[in-house]
Amino acid sequence: MTILADPTRAAQLAARLRTRTRRLPPLPAGAPDLVAAAGTDGPVWMAGGRGVAGRGVALRLALPAGLADRKAVAGAAEALACLHWEPAGATDGPDGGCGGPRPGPVALGALPFDRHAPAELVVPRVLLTWDGEQAWVTTTTAGDPAGAERLAADVVAAAAGGSAPGGGAAGRAAARQPAPDGFELRSARSHEEWRGLVAAAVSRIRDGGPGGLRKVVLARRVDVAANGPLPTDQILERLAALYPTCMVFRVGKFLGASPELLVRRRGPAVASHPLAGTVARSGSAAADRSLVDGLMASAKDRAEHAFVIDELRARLAPWCEELHVPERPSVLELRNVSHLETRVSGRLRSDLDRPSALELVAALHPTPAVAGTPADAACAYLREVEGFDRGPYAGPVGWVDPSGDGDWALGIRSAVVDGTRAELYAGVGVVAGSDPDAELAETQLKLQALLAAVVRP
Repeated sequence: MTILADPTRAAQLAARLRTRTRRLPPLPAGAPDLVAAAGTDGPVWMAGGRGVAGRGVALRLALPAGLADRKAVAGAAEALACLHWEPAGATDGPDGGCGGPRPGPVALGALPFDRHAPAELVVPRVLLTWDGEQAWVTTTTAGDPAGAERLAADVVAAAAGGSAPGGGAAGRAAARQPAPDGFELRSARSHEEWRGLVAAAVSRIRDGGPGGLRKVVLARRVDVAANGPLPTDQILERLAALYPTCMVFRVGKFLGASPELLVRRRGPAVASHPLAGTVARSGSAAADRSLVDGLMASAKDRAEHAFVIDELRARLAPWCEELHVPERPSVLELRNVSHLETRVSGRLRSDLDRPSALELVAALHPTPAVAGTPADAACAYLREVEGFDRGPYAGPVGWVDPSGDGDWALGIRSAVVDGTRAELYAGVGVVAGSDPDAELAETQLKLQALLAAVVRP
């Protein structure tokens, strides 16, 4: 069923649903195959060796005016809290500190970058949860528990490596259609046009034009056309193998491996891991140390990072009685790039109604890491010059549970995959000291993350 923005009706409909969570016996392979469990198009979220996989739809929570409608966002969180949750022996278990939810129902979403664009979250009919040690299955249904249990049996068999529809790794290998082996790539803008776009943004920032723009995050899009359907399950497997420290996801047609945590909530505890400032990795330990030292010493990169941290602090502080922001950033090392990272943590105020993770997302998005600063001026500039609708690229992607806990990443290092076509995205933060050639090279580095998983000739 689809629930629109009316919070009262949303809560009434959600209350009619029944959920059941049960512990699964040990699986033959130990950890479940979450990609297999989700089948060909179900939602997947994997992080820190934990995650969830869903199939079917029990409930859609619609936000017709997007994250900009704070009342509807709160209503969606309240509706989710009205679900009748029957744990059937489940305990709270681990707190999912590396990205995994507790056993039970969750709503997943890939929300648009444009905070005014329509958005929705989906509660799967069947959800398989892996907390790093134990697997659980949750069914959510309005009146067909037998049908949900049959689907749950298929999900469990697939996760265990069986041959049920969407089966496990062995079943998938036998059933897979031949992967495409021919690809055409086309950049939405030529390199010359892109460098001109960056140069124009630098000029606007230096001139101090309308809105006092100080930073803007410009995105490049590369379109891929294959000679056969692009297998999103295989793409997810490659991303998980290539980027084990990232949050790997698929929601609808949107997938990726994001290194950037927008916000995490566990009870009163909140965290955010913003990134800004990038340098390539060379493969040589000595050379990489030199590159990282240069990144830490770069006035341009430190200023770009400071814009993000200052804005995040200002937006998060009103919700918190404690907020810890390290004085200096650290370095996050990925397969082919290193980023400046600051690990922000805090404790929500006890004198306020505790906001859900979804409400915190609405308060924080878009950050200067994906839009620029000031946010309104940066978003207006992007609408003026970027030349395409970002859709879910650089928007929040993640999950929230009935208690309000959740994890939300920024949808970067991502792609929209639809049949034989894919749109791949990468963005860079442009400030007064940006160099067009360097920014182009940075987009190429970031695009490698998805190209390595999507294009397999």
